[in-house]
Amino acid sequence: MPYVGAIFWAQWCTLCNFYPRKGVAWTAIVGIVWYGLWSTVAFVLLQAFRNTENLFIVRQALPGGLLLMFLYWQAVPILLAATGSSLDLKRLRVYPIPAKHLFGIEVLLRITSAVEMALLLAGIIIGALFNPKLTSGSVLAATLFLPFNLIVAVGLRDLVGRLLARRQIREIVFFILVLSAALPQLFLARQGTIGPQFRLLLAHDSWQGWPWNAAANLVLGNQTGGSLAVLLGWIFCAFAFSAWQFARTLRFDAEAAASSAGGPRPAGWLEWFYRLPSVLLRDPLGALVEKEVRSLVRSARFRLVFLMGFTFGLVIWLPMVFAPRGPLGNFFVQNYLTVVSVYSLMLMSEVCFWNVFGFDRSAAQFYFVAPVSFKRILAAKNLTAVFFIVIEIAVVSAVCFMLRMPLDSRRVWEAYGVAAVMILLLFAAGNQLSIHQARGVNPANSLRTSATGRLQAMLFGVYPVAFLPVGLAYLARYAFGSQAVLYGMLALDAAVALLVYRISLASAAQAAVATKERMLAALSTGDGPISD
Repeated sequence: MPYVGAIFWAQWCTLCNFYPRKGVAWTAIVGIVWYGLWSTVAFVLLQAFRNTENLFIVRQALPGGLLLMFLYWQAVPILLAATGSSLDLKRLRVYPIPAKHLFGIEVLLRITSAVEMALLLAGIIIGALFNPKLTSGSVLAATLFLPFNLIVAVGLRDLVGRLLARRQIREIVFFILVLSAALPQLFLARQGTIGPQFRLLLAHDSWQGWPWNAAANLVLGNQTGGSLAVLLGWIFCAFAFSAWQFARTLRFDAEAAASSAGGPRPAGWLEWFYRLPSVLLRDPLGALVEKEVRSLVRSARFRLVFLMGFTFGLVIWLPMVFAPRGPLGNFFVQNYLTVVSVYSLMLMSEVCFWNVFGFDRSAAQFYFVAPVSFKRILAAKNLTAVFFIVIEIAVVSAVCFMLRMPLDSRRVWEAYGVAAVMILLLFAAGNQLSIHQARGVNPANSLRTSATGRLQAMLFGVYPVAFLPVGLAYLARYAFGSQAVLYGMLALDAAVALLVYRISLASAAQAAVATKERMLAALSTGDGPISD
């Protein structure tokens, strides 16, 4: 299959010419730190599995651990809208490459959606090999359980990707995904008759027909023949499902599905919503904000992360509320609105902070010929983000009220105050990154393929800085036992953050004019045969 090597060589050349050279160092540092942490966890598992004294704990925990690994591999990338590298079938469909070979490459690329789980699985298997009380079936278990996860991931990604491409049902599909991911952890956190049934799935004595139990039995040397047959059966079913979904994706026309309900719509409340910025702000700032509002609302990726803020962001923290009371549990109960609001900011960071010109792509060249200063253009994009974040926190507050969570005016003002401090600091960093590390984004693609090294670098570098003043404000409230102290600290933090933002805004505007050729070239560059 010489064309397989050609595909990867074309992708390598695309990556070498796509990313700025000075971003390679950040990518390497972040990759070393992130995967170094997971490698450390894998090494700890290796030591635990090679120790014969831990055999009882291994027997109890291995099936549940493999189940959690399976769920992470399948559900977490989709819910985080980051599904790893994948083939760009639109670019490869014109070449005479057999579909089965493309399917094989796609299966291999599914490793990139959860490299962390592959590291953990390697640590478990290597540790089992060094344990004289465990059989050599661990290699066979890994040989089967790993491709099972990869094959299932292909089918789920293709199925969800096609569903999210349809405008009529995209949001409905997302809500179903969120509820499906949230209900198990809610049942585990709540006391009742359903919770024990979910906990039973994590136990070593649950139904032996599950693939994770079969893989665990192979490692432990229990029921080897039956477990091998069960795992092979699951792989056959997964292959049939994923091959069917992949074939449908090959014939799927995403543009036609996205435009099936894209006819003209009558003017109504949505048009009034679009015009609201122009009513509140004077032109040209009002016109720029209105343009941003219209483009973001029509972007499938933005709508997805906006919905995640007040759905997935709410349910992901609910188990902490239902957990046994303690200092941490009480903090989440009393500050639930603030925690969810901050989490929503993090979810929306990709489209609102780090790459604000990504959706503009080659159209960004208009900003350099328009009779408007680039500083005002950046300010308009920041105001648009504030506009949606205010709405997001308001919706979160309304949902908290309906869920009868502790909610009053103090908590609402506190949530907006914490968000204001963090927004200003994130804008200060995001404006710089949007200029120096610009990258074109397809707004019609609901699921991004992976988080870039530069974005991960910001997670390691900017978020701790943005959290620091807020954390100090809460420490001051704890030390003095006064809510007024918290408000005073947040006001001081906001003043300092505003000064930092204004300096960064002017610097970013100057940098945009000085590096406009490189910025526009980065925004207009397309992807290779493998979306990354």
